[in-house]
Amino acid sequence: MPEHHAEDHLLNPETHHERSDVNVRALLWFVAIFIVFAVFTHFLTWILFRHFAKEARRDVRPPLTAMQRPGDLSVPQGPRLQPFPTEGMPPTRATPVKDMEEMQRSEDQALHNPGWIDRQKGIVRLPIDVAKQLAVQRLGEQRAASGEQGIKP
Repeated sequence: MPEHHAEDHLLNPETHHERSDVNVRALLWFVAIFIVFAVFTHFLTWILFRHFAKEARRDVRPPLTAMQRPGDLSVPQGPRLQPFPTEGMPPTRATPVKDMEEMQRSEDQALHNPGWIDRQKGIVRLPIDVAKQLAVQRLGEQRAASGEQGIKP
């Protein structure tokens, strides 16, 4: 006995399910054409590379520069780079490490010891702590002279 559904009036006789989701033949043709095109493109690129490499090897023109090459290419022109310290190097030879230590030593000395910058103009270098104290002292004197109330040093 055939079953009757209550929703028989909702059925549409013109509507059907799809017989196939994918056209397999068209998909296989696409993949085949794609592979042939990829092989052809790679082959053409390989031929162009070999052609340009061959041309580059044949090109013996001088470099496009206005500078003349020095006669003795074994020693570069100065300034030369300093060597890093190695075993057997004399301790008096300048190296980047030794230069850095000397620079830091001179900067520390300039920061913590007074000295002349320009004697004729009367410009001196003061230690940083002394310079801070003088700045605070002068600010207090300026405020006192102008009559401002504020924190006294």
